[in-house]
Amino acid sequence: MTAIAMLSVAPVIEDSMAEEVAKAVAALDEFDVSYETNPMGTVIEADDAETLFAAAAAAHDAVDGDRVSTVLKIDDKRTSDGTAAEKVDAVEEHLGRAAKRER
Repeated sequence: MTAIAMLSVAPVIEDSMAEEVAKAVAALDEFDVSYETNPMGTVIEADDAETLFAAAAAAHDAVDGDRVSTVLKIDDKRTSDGTAAEKVDAVEEHLGRAAKRER
């Protein structure tokens, strides 16, 4: 079984959020998860949803601010072990090319 999540944690501030986002990402290292950060969030993979919830809570708590916004979307695949990379590969197979483009 594999659980995949898209996590976005950010302080509600006007300036750069990079330092606080880095704290959230670093907090994930305390958990048995794989992750990859992109410009809009961090994709996290774990063996179960409970681990994802705990990792997301730690990332949320790691951010300093009077107000913190967190979005968590989980795909809890209970009957298969597909990975995030495999999901992208499947789309690219149907597309016939990489699922990205430079403008």
